[in-house]
Amino acid sequence: MTLKRMDNVGIVVESLDVAISFFTELGLELEGRATIEGDWSARVTGLQGQRVDIAMMRTPDGHSRLELSRYLTPPVVADHRNAPVNALGYLRVMFTVDDIDDTLARLRKHGAQLVGEVVPYEDVYRLCYIRGPEGLLIGLAEELG
Repeated sequence: MTLKRMDNVGIVVESLDVAISFFTELGLELEGRATIEGDWSARVTGLQGQRVDIAMMRTPDGHSRLELSRYLTPPVVADHRNAPVNALGYLRVMFTVDDIDDTLARLRKHGAQLVGEVVPYEDVYRLCYIRGPEGLLIGLAEELG
C-alpha cells in the first residue's frame, strides 16, 4: 500500500479567531469549525477528557489543509512558538504566494514580523520566514520567472 496524500498540518493556538483572520488574509479559506470531544477523540490522541475547538483552513487549490486547534481541556503543556528555526519538533509551515512583498504588507497589518530578510534562492524563489499570530513561524515563497 502506498501513501495517498497528506491531509493537513495541525497547529495549536490560543485564539482561533486571530489565527483564522491571519490565515484568511494569507489566502486560505475557512472550511469549517467544530468542537471535538468524547471517548473516540481521547482514544485517538491519548488525552483523556479532551475538549478542543478546531478550525480547518483550506488552500485555494483545495489540495492542502491547516488544522488550527484551541485546547479547552486538558491545558496546554508546552509552548514552542518562539523557538528558533533550528529547534526540534514543529518548525514551520511554508506557503507559495504570488507576490511576497504584497503578502508581507497585508500580513504585517495582522502583526506579522519578518524573521530575517527576503532573499533569492538561485533564480527560482524569493524566500522569507515570518512570525505570525502568537509567534508562529511561517515560510513564504514566491516563484520567480
